[in-house]
Amino acid sequence: MDASREPSGSSAASGESRTAPLPWSVVVFWLVVVTVVLAVIGVFLDRETRLAPFLVVLPALIAGRGGVRQTAVASTWVTVMIAAALFDTAEDTIGAATATVVFAIVFNGLSVARAAQRVRSEHEIARLRSAAAALQRQLLRPFPLMTDQLIVHGIYQPVEEDSRVGGDVYEVVSSPYGSRVFIADVQGKGLPAISAAFSVLSAFREAAVAEPTLTAVVDALEDAVLRHNSFAAQTGESERFVTALILGVGHDTEVQAINCGHVPPLMLHGDRDGPVLEGEPCVPLGLDALSPEPRTVDWFTFPQGSTLLLCTDGVTEARDPAGAFYPLEERAAAWADVRPGDLPTTIYRDLRRHAAGTPGDDTALLVLRRRPGADAG
Repeated sequence: MDASREPSGSSAASGESRTAPLPWSVVVFWLVVVTVVLAVIGVFLDRETRLAPFLVVLPALIAGRGGVRQTAVASTWVTVMIAAALFDTAEDTIGAATATVVFAIVFNGLSVARAAQRVRSEHEIARLRSAAAALQRQLLRPFPLMTDQLIVHGIYQPVEEDSRVGGDVYEVVSSPYGSRVFIADVQGKGLPAISAAFSVLSAFREAAVAEPTLTAVVDALEDAVLRHNSFAAQTGESERFVTALILGVGHDTEVQAINCGHVPPLMLHGDRDGPVLEGEPCVPLGLDALSPEPRTVDWFTFPQGSTLLLCTDGVTEARDPAGAFYPLEERAAAWADVRPGDLPTTIYRDLRRHAAGTPGDDTALLVLRRRPGADAG
């Protein structure tokens, strides 16, 4: 199986984006327990007929988390219990007892209607979230990606929740000037972040082929972010910046890199494991006007047989239940013998174990290897 997709990623995330349904055992437990408790209290206080109407709140509570059928069952149970409790009511209070039963029927009916409305809304929201994630997947090419110099495996897992979905993007382009690699993360969340992400992604796909230097490619990306922010300001959206890492890989062992505030690349190559960029990152895309210095190119060696890891902060900033960040660099040494095609899935599964479930941010991870037979100096 291609490492670019987790088999259950979409369905799992979609299910988690909706309110978790109540188990039937919980519903039955509370119906029985509350009924018994009220009955016991009524016996001791000799007020069973006055305490019975308190049952009517149960369907309303269940409607907030349970399904329509669960709410309907709770409503039927409560109505029957109230009617049974008031069955032997004295003649002079029969009118009040009837009114109580009618009130219970109406109120419970409203609870069922509320549960149905909530379930419909959750399904619609889940559908929209899933559509946004599907759009991301369609616009990003599936792995593996190949150029004359590189084979790139990877994984991309968006968070299918409208308030948390991010703007992670990646691309690998074969150009007259070698292979250009791009991974980026838009500041902020939600659908506006996706819009900004695809603006800069489109700019990279064009500039990577047309521009002879890596700095010119980055200048084109800067202009794309500024244009998008200008349009966003006209429509009332917030301006955004983009962290990005852009690589230029040729036929020799030396690789060019411009790091615009992004997670730095990590090398796996025997005793040379670890970060490969020594300089400080440049400012993110969209903020160049705030920097007194122009963006510069860093160089590092990427020999045949080595592996280069690129990722977004959905990997490095994933937290465990105690709040500790995922230690990607510390755990990298354990993956030296893992096949490149299996490495993205291996890391993602380890990430899920660390986060005790699905990570709370989009996750993009690229594994770069030089193609066998490609001249690397």
